Parts: sequence; structure tokens; C-alpha cells
Amino acid sequence: MKPTPTEPADSNQPPPGIDTSVPHSARVWNYWLGGKDNFTVDRMVGDQFRENFPAIVDNARAFRLFLGRAVRYLAADAGIRQFLDVGTGLPTVDNTHEVAQRVAPESRIVYVDDDPLVLVHARALLTSTPEGTTTYVDADVHDTDTIVRAAQESLDFQQPIALILSGILGHLDDHDARSVVRRLMSALPSGSHLVVCDGTNTSEALNAVQQMHNEQNQDGGVVYHLRSMEWIAELFDGLEWVEPGLVRCPEWRPEPDAPAPVADVHAAGGVGRKP
Repeated sequence: MKPTPTEPADSNQPPPGIDTSVPHSARVWNYWLGGKDNFTVDRMVGDQFRENFPAIVDNARAFRLFLGRAVRYLAADAGIRQFLDVGTGLPTVDNTHEVAQRVAPESRIVYVDDDPLVLVHARALLTSTPEGTTTYVDADVHDTDTIVRAAQESLDFQQPIALILSGILGHLDDHDARSVVRRLMSALPSGSHLVVCDGTNTSEALNAVQQMHNEQNQDGGVVYHLRSMEWIAELFDGLEWVEPGLVRCPEWRPEPDAPAPVADVHAAGGVGRKP
């Protein structure tokens, strides 16, 4: 049963397969974004991180806002009607399908994640417009062959697809992150787009806090690798940049009436087109 807005998740019986003694990144981020789909261990980790780096909540929001603007651009300006969102995380406000189908109701979206709690909520909440489709694939990000095969049941791989990797590559080591991008993009046709958003190592304070948490949670689901802007930019090799290229998330096509960007946001976002 999904918790009510005033009821914490751990007051209910967790779905099968969920270890509530181990923190998970999707649930920690859900907590930072004001969601209720998290457990005591996730809130403990989230609070500890925020005590040492208060701007983490601003960073989490910057990720979400960038994703919304990128999807809106792809649907409204680039004419993309198919989206493959890998590492979905828990549903929140303005999910990929909501933004895309608001622009183009016929849009088709495939979400991919392997967290049981995400699966439960995705099946209940990630509904589609009648004109489009929204489906969920239960697969590990490393298993790109399974992701492609499953996505082919809903998406036309002869037509452009937007591959979204928002906040997921930081959970992979350097080799695996590059491999996932390369293998998934190689399966997509010309005119497809890559959307990447990830944390950067541009803050000594954030680097120190993240390193501490990585050491404390080596067996959990919150290990994260902050990387340089140059490293993230290399993931787009062979693609054509969509202006303004790879920049801090708040600086990527901000809304005209958007407030001034928060200075302590250390997350980069970019969109590239496959020739």
C-alpha cells in the first residue's frame, strides 16, 4: 500500500524484496525532494549528508528542473516522441512522461530501474495519455542488452529516441558508465538524443562529504562518484551538442522568469544529438 502524504513509508509493510535496513539512493533523493516514499535509514543518511552539505537539496532540485527543461525541449523543439529513461528513480513531480505528453500526448516513454519500491510505484503512478504509452522495465543499468530488447517492445528503434541518464551514471565506476552510454547509444538511430545530468567534483566541501558517505555505505545503494565537467563531456563524443552544451544544470536553457541560480549547485547537464 502506498503511504498517504502524512504517513511515513516505514509505518507500512514494505514490498517484498526491499531491505529497509540499507539506504537506497532513490529513496534518499525522494526524501530530499520532499517525498514520502522512504524509510528511516534513508532519512538518517539524507539528514547526515544535509548536515554536512546543506545545499544538497538545492542540487537535487536542480537535477529535476534540468530534466524537465530538457524533456520539454526534446518534445517541443526537437520533435522527439520516444524516451528511454534509465535509472528512473521514484516518481515525483513532472516525470518524463508527464512533461513529454503535455507537449505531445502521443509520446511513448519507457522507464528502467531495478529497485523494487520504484517498481511498485511506477506501476501505480506512471500512467499514460490515451494517445501515448508509458511502460516500465525492471532491469539493471549494466544489462544494456535486456534494456534494449525490452524497450523495443514499446519503442520504434527506426525512429529517433531520447536516452535519459539523469543521476544514474554517478553510481557506476568510470568503465561501466562509459560502457553503458556507448552500448545504449549505439542501439539508437540517427537523430536520437542523449541527456545526461550528474554531480560534479567542483566543490571541495561536497567532495569531502561524498567521500565520507561512500566509505560508510560501500555495501549500500548510495555510493556516488563525482566527476569533472571534462569527464562528463567525453560521454558526448561523436554527438552534436545542443546549445549551450554541457553546463551547470541551472544554466541549461533556464526559464525566462526563473530565479537566479543557486551558487552552490554542483551538477552538470547536457543534451547531444546523434548525427
